[in-house]
Amino acid sequence: MTTPASPVSPAWTLKPGQTIERKKLHEDFGGRTQGGIGPSSRTPNVFVFTDPIAGEKHGYFDGWMPDGLFHYSGEGQYGDQRMLSGNASILNHKQEGRALRVFQGARGTITYLGEFEVYDKNPWYEADAPETGGGPLRKVIVFRLKPLDTDPQPPQTKLARLLDAASRTDTEERVQELPLEQQLTERSFVNPAQEPYEAERKEASLVQALADYLRGKGHTISRHQMLPEGETRPLFTDLYDKDLNLLVEAKGSVTRENVRMAIGQLADYGRFLPGATRAILLPSKPRADLLALAHSQDIVIMWPAKGGYAISKADLAL
Repeated sequence: MTTPASPVSPAWTLKPGQTIERKKLHEDFGGRTQGGIGPSSRTPNVFVFTDPIAGEKHGYFDGWMPDGLFHYSGEGQYGDQRMLSGNASILNHKQEGRALRVFQGARGTITYLGEFEVYDKNPWYEADAPETGGGPLRKVIVFRLKPLDTDPQPPQTKLARLLDAASRTDTEERVQELPLEQQLTERSFVNPAQEPYEAERKEASLVQALADYLRGKGHTISRHQMLPEGETRPLFTDLYDKDLNLLVEAKGSVTRENVRMAIGQLADYGRFLPGATRAILLPSKPRADLLALAHSQDIVIMWPAKGGYAISKADLAL
């Protein structure tokens, strides 16, 4: 009796830019029919599927970055992502003798972007993103992929364009002054699908009122965008008064949690503006112990009062 020959997989003929039905791709070459990463047990391939428009709404900024590499967020919808399953198949594809093939689109007709390999020098890094459904922030794995049969493309996502602009600055910490009216927040690049909380709207109102007051006195008002070395998500200050060298973080309610958070943010931002006076802007006067807490960190607190602003330390005047 003759043993039937094993079916032979078709030769890979897709070129970058060509399209194929995802169902047809898996029929011919194997791999998972759903999800973003599809290692095949039938052919030496790992298939990767990306949908930048949908991903950006949920804090995933897959695509070409200023370093000429394609950055791709790993799999795992809940909790911190780990280097297992599909993620491990990307990281280890060269050792396992598999081609890493990237497609744009996740269902129906998809476009082949080309063959890639994980970047040898620094194959992946960690970033923050929310759980599926707008859950809490967690650690996600982002791979750096080097193109093998296609040329790098210009940065296209909002984050990639911002990082490209930041990389062109000469300052070591890549700190840029921005107009106050530029409505960018750290949440915009971590959890963009989240609706602003009422407190955030109050913060924006507080900041605008203080800016109007200071501009009325002839002061120059702006804010800053900061990109610490090794980070891939920018930081944004609330308000900076150039004439007073005053760095302000606003909070929409007078609670211990908010004061603590503002102290931490000012400590973070203050590393890049080391000579600035640091201040917390609140909607009303806080309790005495919260004033003492802020003063222990050399931070003043201010709040609206009598057509102007009350300040917790006499050595600062607006």
